[in-house]
Amino acid sequence: MDTALSAPAAAPMMVTPVEAPNFVQRINGLPLRSKLTMGAGLLALAGAVLAVTLWSAQGDYRPLFTGLADKDGGAVIGQLAAMNVPYKHEAGGTILVPAGQVYELRMKLAAQGLPKGGTGNTVGFELMDKSSIGQTQFNERLNFQRALEGELTRTITALSDVADARVHLAIPQQNGFFREQQKPSASVMLTLRGGRTLDRAQIAGIVHLVSSSVPELAPKAVSVLDQTGALLSQAGPDGANGLDSQQLQYKQQVEAGYNKRILELLEPVVGRDNLRATVTADVDFSQTEATAEEYRPNQGANTQASVRSSQSSEQTNANAAQPTGVPGAATNQPPVPATAPVNGASAPLQAAQGSSGTSSNRREQVTNYELDKTVRVTRGAVGNVKRLSAAIVVNQRSVTDAKGKTTTQPVPAEEITRLTELVKEAMGFSGERGDSVKVVSAPFVVDKTEPADMPLWKQPWLTDLLRSAIVPAACVLIALIAVFGMIRPAIRAAAPPPPEQKPETVDEVVDDTELLPGAAGMPKLEAPVHSEKLNRARALARDNPVAVANIVRDWMAGETPA
Repeated sequence: MDTALSAPAAAPMMVTPVEAPNFVQRINGLPLRSKLTMGAGLLALAGAVLAVTLWSAQGDYRPLFTGLADKDGGAVIGQLAAMNVPYKHEAGGTILVPAGQVYELRMKLAAQGLPKGGTGNTVGFELMDKSSIGQTQFNERLNFQRALEGELTRTITALSDVADARVHLAIPQQNGFFREQQKPSASVMLTLRGGRTLDRAQIAGIVHLVSSSVPELAPKAVSVLDQTGALLSQAGPDGANGLDSQQLQYKQQVEAGYNKRILELLEPVVGRDNLRATVTADVDFSQTEATAEEYRPNQGANTQASVRSSQSSEQTNANAAQPTGVPGAATNQPPVPATAPVNGASAPLQAAQGSSGTSSNRREQVTNYELDKTVRVTRGAVGNVKRLSAAIVVNQRSVTDAKGKTTTQPVPAEEITRLTELVKEAMGFSGERGDSVKVVSAPFVVDKTEPADMPLWKQPWLTDLLRSAIVPAACVLIALIAVFGMIRPAIRAAAPPPPEQKPETVDEVVDDTELLPGAAGMPKLEAPVHSEKLNRARALARDNPVAVANIVRDWMAGETPA
């Protein structure tokens, strides 16, 4: 055992205990440099904690308004700055405020008329309440037109799909001196919300609303446009805009229905990813109306036609006998039989005789008979399918030979024929209307998308994570530097010194209650504080105190232990 013997212990000295200074006194006793370092560390730690607190509070922001115009957004931001409310402004006219103040700020801004929006400055019939004494007839008519436009604008913007609207009315002045009066017209400019569209019924409703609000305004004289300048309303059924949105949607639904039938029928046969199909439908949206009248005689058991009207007329003309001959005395005498002279001598004049009377009769009859009449009015249905065309591509089959080599082979012609017949039955094929179906087999080309070898530090998720964690990480780093580099050294310097350790004696090392013989008057040896051998000796003394006592006795007797 390498144990050094210490010098004889000196006589103990009487030391007067001194009261230890407290922590504040020790801090005051530090050098000025240590005090400044500790103060800077405390300030840095407080700043880091405050920055983390503010940064965590910034994440709880909610949208106050979205889709604001620049003018309205500037007014709202100015009011928020005047109210000392923190805010954030993002693209698209979105203003963010702390989540706990969203509803309160909305009510306060609404009380101040913010945001005004596209119709915030629109006035209605309340404009008529402000009438001046010297107002002319032109001003009255202009104010009425403005009020009517404002009311229509408010009504149209109440629609869920309309964000803003402008209504322009052209109302000509009615004058009784003009033979032909000019009719009024209107134009409506709509600003639709993002991703919203108006169907045909909604556009017709807007047109009907405007035309019904203005006297003598025909629906054909109302034009409706969107924010892109596209004309939404049509002047008539034969507009030059082609299919409207509703007709196009109906055509797409018809094609999607036939396509779904084909896929559901063929996918279990050829596989889900081995089939591509498309159907084109020619839909007739023209409206036709025909009226026909047919006349024919009465039918049935009674073949005699029924009389509708009958008219007959009869006319008789009679003339009385009138006297004839030479007027004179003989005229008043009755006539005598005539006698002819034998010798041809002239006979004397005879008296006048009466002539016989004449008469005439005329009869007419008109009879009108009833006939059977049939009136047929035929209206053609809208949206009839005039023709269908279907194209189907079937992927070639993969065949693996005995050696394990995979090749592709086209689908046999017999199976193509069977698939064509199935498609015809599924789509209701009609050769009379010109339907066509084509099924072919071709290899599908699969694009191999190789993953991009993007390094980890360029990954988007890692970039977002670092961008969101850089502020709290920097604050935590500053706090650690302030605590371990500034505050902790100053606290250690101000801490009281550790108490002196009392050197251990051999008896304490041996840890035995029995004292060694003859060791009462011997000076106590100080054992080293840190020693591996000492620890092993202590362990040996605890486990086998008798052997240790014999070794020490042999040392004292001057004998060498075995």
